[in-house]
Amino acid sequence: MNPQQYSSIEQYADTRYSAYRFYTETIEVSRMSALAFFEAGEKQYKGKRMFWQNREKTFTLVGLGHAHVLASSVQQGRFEEIKQKWESLCKQIVNEEPDVEPILFGGFSFDPLNELESEWTHFPEAYFAVPSFQLVIKDDQAYVSINLITAEKETFNQFELMRKERDRLIHAAQVLELPKYQKPLVMDRTEIKKEQYLDSIDKVTGIIKAEQAEKVVIARSLKLDFEEPLSASSALYQVSEEQPESFLFGMEAETQFFFGATPERLVKVKESQALSTCLAGSTPRGKTMEKDMELGEALLNDKKNRSEHQYVVDMIREVFNGHTSRLTVPNVPKLMKIRDIQHLHTPVEGELNSGSTLFDLVRDLHPTPALGGEPKQEALDIIREYETMNRGYYAAPVGWIDAKGDGEFAVAIRSALLNEKEAYLYAGGGIVEDSTPESEYDETWVKFRPMLRALGGLLSDES
Repeated sequence: MNPQQYSSIEQYADTRYSAYRFYTETIEVSRMSALAFFEAGEKQYKGKRMFWQNREKTFTLVGLGHAHVLASSVQQGRFEEIKQKWESLCKQIVNEEPDVEPILFGGFSFDPLNELESEWTHFPEAYFAVPSFQLVIKDDQAYVSINLITAEKETFNQFELMRKERDRLIHAAQVLELPKYQKPLVMDRTEIKKEQYLDSIDKVTGIIKAEQAEKVVIARSLKLDFEEPLSASSALYQVSEEQPESFLFGMEAETQFFFGATPERLVKVKESQALSTCLAGSTPRGKTMEKDMELGEALLNDKKNRSEHQYVVDMIREVFNGHTSRLTVPNVPKLMKIRDIQHLHTPVEGELNSGSTLFDLVRDLHPTPALGGEPKQEALDIIREYETMNRGYYAAPVGWIDAKGDGEFAVAIRSALLNEKEAYLYAGGGIVEDSTPESEYDETWVKFRPMLRALGGLLSDES
């Protein structure tokens, strides 16, 4: 995007939002269950809810209702469009309590140039919302905010009604018992285009051997059919029980709910400090401690996985060099162990340059070689030609940003799209010159496992 185009987006956004006022009010409340607050909005705000919890469990966000939606269907410039709209909207904030900032939550699709039809019927190329009612739990304190974005000059009565609704939601979350969430009953499991997926691995391996790319990530999908519609609250409960050490996220778009438990941070910005996570190269967990350590050591010393990991480290270092200073990158990776899988892990940290933002980092980091390939553009072209599906928001950036520019995005892997009585699960792996269809297929089952556990599906060796 050239500077002239960038300027026109900025001017358009500033002009559009100049008539708006962004009112926000926050109260501190007794700590409550985030899932209970999410559930309290089931009747009134279904289709307009959001959930986030970081890996460390030090920050939780729940949003109910839409004070304002920022969306984009453009193929080029969607990151800049959302960034400029948010910055222009934040100029209209009337907030006397700056301790808790209003938050924008959402995500981007993996590839807006993918033209395959898909199940992602309610998700545009970028989809973000400011919640009407925002619960933030941080540092063992809980806050509930009202956000009202309007062009109306007289807002007193509307805000009074929102205060009553806020109090009702708080009361419901604090005193009403949560339903007893049972794992859903899976009626059928379908491996979508399995043979085409296996064939694509052969073809892509040939392309890499011909030195047209170094690595390409190819993914596939799995469909579960349930006896009854599965609620978003139940899905979040199940995945939080199964994968508590991961980032937990969920976002509704009308009748669809995208959620997951991902181990992978894309990027975080807090008070101008930027942090990213290089996460590539994986192996299963061992059934015994000894086997687990053996698998971990083998991963640390595996040439293929270390090579895949280094692609990601080099790419993230390059992006950070363009947006940060005082860069810190460890020389060797460590192991990140979660319930079903262990990964090679390297953190990258730097101080954000003046003029660079969280959205700029998200734009330039996506997709990392762990989810796209290397070189980036060649890998994306190959994915469009040979992958058997449209990824939608799978493997794409999902997260939040506040009015100060602080925020965090994760890579939406270990995820599923819930569509009433159906769920679509996604998994992929990095293809290099010595990859085989059989080994890559087996690796996808390891990566399906977290969501299969959460949704009551049988694992591959149980079918």
